Amino acid sequence: MGTQSVATSAPDGYTLLMGTFANAVNPSLQAKLPYDAHHDFAAVALVARSLNIVVVNPASPIKSVADLIAAAKADPDKLSYGTYGTGTSAHLAGELFKHMAKVNLTTVPYKGAAPAITDLIGGQIQVMFTTVASAASLVEAGQLRAIAVTSAERSPAFPQLPTVSEAGVPGYAAEAWYGLYAPAKTPPEIVDRLNKSAAKAVQSEAFKKLGVNEGLVMVAQPPDALDRYFDGEEARWRKVIQDAGIKPE
Repeated sequence: MGTQSVATSAPDGYTLLMGTFANAVNPSLQAKLPYDAHHDFAAVALVARSLNIVVVNPASPIKSVADLIAAAKADPDKLSYGTYGTGTSAHLAGELFKHMAKVNLTTVPYKGAAPAITDLIGGQIQVMFTTVASAASLVEAGQLRAIAVTSAERSPAFPQLPTVSEAGVPGYAAEAWYGLYAPAKTPPEIVDRLNKSAAKAVQSEAFKKLGVNEGLVMVAQPPDALDRYFDGEEARWRKVIQDAGIKPE
């Protein structure tokens, strides 16, 4: 509803959309959308990129991505991973892992990260691909064990953790992101002013603190970079969705 509202708002620079990973995957997950993701918006800035972390129960014998792959191949029907919404970055990160690692993990859907993490701690599921915000404090407290990050590069928040790619699945990368949009036909001079404001904002102490707490990498790239990034994300996740047999709702 929020996205549709921005799509039909006046192109005056006063009504903006903070687009996310969902905007790139919704065209592949929804049979019909009340807006056109490519024609109803003007890109302003790719604000930030983020990652998920792969976590297991601390009592689990799985201590690395290699262990996870070995366990899944040894007993294909035993391991399961929790998700908190069809098409979320955490869900598709797991589906991409299954495809690239050539393993089977049973997908267990939950209505949010909290109940999924509760079951992971309780031993009902074996692994999760989840956000930094939902799991970092539990990892620090020893209630979860983090074994990797899903980004292409190591995270400044978890420099000791390998990426999934370097830990055994070459080429793997899955991330969430935040991009600022205005309604289509917003004048270029307004888009430019908003982009410069976004670039300044992410340098503030408030944004830097948010980056640490949420596992974000602030980038504030220009409009054309957001357009290219969005197109790439839409294409790559459409293939993952099709390969996993996830049907549009």
